Amino acid sequence: MGMLRTIWKSLLQQPLVRLILLGAGLICILLAPLLSPLPGPGGTLLFAVGLGLVLQTSAWARRRYVRFKRRYPRPGHWVDWGLRRASYKRRRARKKQSSDD
Repeated sequence: MGMLRTIWKSLLQQPLVRLILLGAGLICILLAPLLSPLPGPGGTLLFAVGLGLVLQTSAWARRRYVRFKRRYPRPGHWVDWGLRRASYKRRRARKKQSSDD
């Protein structure tokens, strides 16, 4: 698992790979409303995958996301949880540690 993570991180350093992943994420986000009328959670999952790819590859999108989280903390919490973001895990650990004291 550690070797795969290292390979993934090294791939994300290449501008062409980042551009391709950003494009794939945008396509997923744009296609999500087309899948939403179909039965099942397909549109929601496709949007989540697209959002994850865009947030991972775009500094502009991350800045907008941080502003969104500050303004609307509750939905931001759920997005962090769904994306398994490291910041969510740190905040959760700090909250748990402060409640144990």
